[in-house]
Parts: sequence; C-alpha cells; structure tokens
Amino acid sequence: MYDIRETLDLLEAKAQHKIEQIKLPYTKGGLSPVMSSATIDYHYGKLYKGYVDRYNKGEGDKAFNESGAYLHELFFSQFHSPSASNRPTGRILDLINRQWDNFVDFKTSIREEALKLQGSGWIYLAKNGTLRTISNHQKRTDIVLLIDMWEHAYNLQYHADKKQYIDNIWRIIDWKVINHRL
Repeated sequence: MYDIRETLDLLEAKAQHKIEQIKLPYTKGGLSPVMSSATIDYHYGKLYKGYVDRYNKGEGDKAFNESGAYLHELFFSQFHSPSASNRPTGRILDLINRQWDNFVDFKTSIREEALKLQGSGWIYLAKNGTLRTISNHQKRTDIVLLIDMWEHAYNLQYHADKKQYIDNIWRIIDWKVINHRL
C-alpha cells in the first residue's frame, strides 16, 4: 500500500543532505611554489567553501553549487608537495602510454586542449583515456585527473599565463590518488 508520509519523509531526508568541504591533505603553503598559500586561501578557503556553504543553505543554484563543490573536492584531493621529478607510475602510466605514447605528449595534449577553453571551465582525463572539458560546473563520474581552468585557479599567481600554470601543475599531482581513481 502506498504511504504518502513515507514518501514525504524520504524527500525531506534528501533535502537535508549536507555536503562537507574536504580537509586539505597538505598545509596551505604545502604546494608552493606551484600553488601559493594566497591562491589556496582564496580558491579553497573562499570559493570552494562558498559552493559548499551555499549548497547547504539552499542558496543559489543547487546543482551548480553541488557540482562546484564536487569538482573542487576532486581537484584539491589530487595534490601533494611539489617535486621536480614527479612522474606517473602504475596504471595511469600504462593508460598514458597507450593513448599518447609518453608522458610528454600527454602533457602537451592536455595543455593544447586546456588553452582552447574560452572563459571558465575544467579539463580532465576520463577513465577511458580521453580528454574532456567541462563548461562551468557539471558532475561527471569518469574523472581521473582534473585541472581547474577558471581564472581564480591561476590568476593570483600566474596572472594571464595559463600555459605556465598548466606546465607547473604536474609537479604537484599525486599519482597514487590518480591511480586509485582508475
């Protein structure tokens, strides 16, 4: 028998769903010089936090805020302290070599696709080995590696030099996290 009260209780429970901002797996200065503490303060501390807070308060576009929080969670959780010799290993290296022959060609392809983005967006490596972009914010379930190409991700430190931002980000990618996502 259909119980309207049960349905309403389920809808209310779903409406109460809250999201939480992840804790950084490094200090605010831990990604410097690739990503400055000022960038982390602004990008993580204000913008990402804002998506979470607006979603939880029911302010603004719910889907936009939820997907913005989701994408930033993936973005910030894939980093570790910079290393000049930071190179992929394991399954991600196998995928890169299958699709691009080598890591250098992979990085070049990412840079070329990222620089084609007009305005704000994201570029990511999908689980099937293709490069994809996201305009604005959208939740995707196939993201392995994600680069934020919104101006706030690079402007404080790199100004308009998106190329330098992309070239430097490889120094902080945590390939263990990327392999786990595969």
